[in-house]
Amino acid sequence: MKLLSVAIPCYNSQEYMRKAIECLLPGGEDVEIIIVDDGSRDDTGRIADEYAMRYPSVVKAVHQENGGHGEAVNTGLRNATGTFFKVLDSDDWFKEEAYLSVLDRLKELVSVGSVVDMFVCNFVYEKEGKKHKKVMTYRSAFPEGVVFTWDDVRVFKPGQYILMHSVIYRTRLLKDCGLRLPAHTFYVDNIFVFEPLTHVRTMYYMNVNLYRYYIGREDQSVNESIMISRVDQQIRVTRLMIDYMAAQHSLKRKQERYMLSYLSIMMTISSILLIREGSEESLNKKKELWKYLKDRDQKDYIRLRFSLFGTNMNLPGKGGRKISVMEYKIARRFVGFN
Repeated sequence: MKLLSVAIPCYNSQEYMRKAIECLLPGGEDVEIIIVDDGSRDDTGRIADEYAMRYPSVVKAVHQENGGHGEAVNTGLRNATGTFFKVLDSDDWFKEEAYLSVLDRLKELVSVGSVVDMFVCNFVYEKEGKKHKKVMTYRSAFPEGVVFTWDDVRVFKPGQYILMHSVIYRTRLLKDCGLRLPAHTFYVDNIFVFEPLTHVRTMYYMNVNLYRYYIGREDQSVNESIMISRVDQQIRVTRLMIDYMAAQHSLKRKQERYMLSYLSIMMTISSILLIREGSEESLNKKKELWKYLKDRDQKDYIRLRFSLFGTNMNLPGKGGRKISVMEYKIARRFVGFN
């Protein structure tokens, strides 16, 4: 059985996907690389097949009709046979030294029977043109080098969240909880991280900078202007997260607190994007989103609406909207806007 399955969702990725694939090959037979060609119209599929032929015991090439990033992740998970599962976007990469040390630690955990539900590492914002690279670490929130539970989680700093870049899940947990991301929708990486958290009991944090998150392409989904143009998809994802949270009734105290904090930043990002777009239609959409939260879960609405974020997102008039945009800095830290 493979130790780690890594899915690489690819859509028209011929210009940069080789770097993502090559960075995984040093893992050898411990790793299963699943390249998902999501209906690409360039040479992505051919490149995937090339690697599958060169490394048949390590690389799988899967071709499908275009279904978007979420459906590509779904396909990767369906094809995964490893004990653990991670997603690597086709324009990102792992740092080799950190990668090999993570594999060694995963092997150690398996060997002593500690197959944790969630394994967390740091990630680095590789922003084009920036010499100083921002690193997202979790030293303040998690104990290092030990298996721990939600009871052991400490305080998360503002803007400090577990993202797809930082998380490795136990594969069986993802399959057993029925995770399925919506097709043809952007920003579903938030659902990928969020929904399985209700099933996570054991965790492990390794303080290494594994994932290098590239930011700089003009067509990238975290480009601010593109996020504003796709705000309806951001709202859709946020509503799905509201629905999921409303259905939870037996969470650990710190587990619930963290998930509410995550939902809060999603509400903040959606609200800020709508405020920055500025039209009457967008401002009405912001009101409708907060009303949706209120209608779905009165308790969570009260907790989020009257938190600092919620209050600042709903101040009246132009002056209020100026204060709201101040929260943009924390949203930038979360998303890593271009």
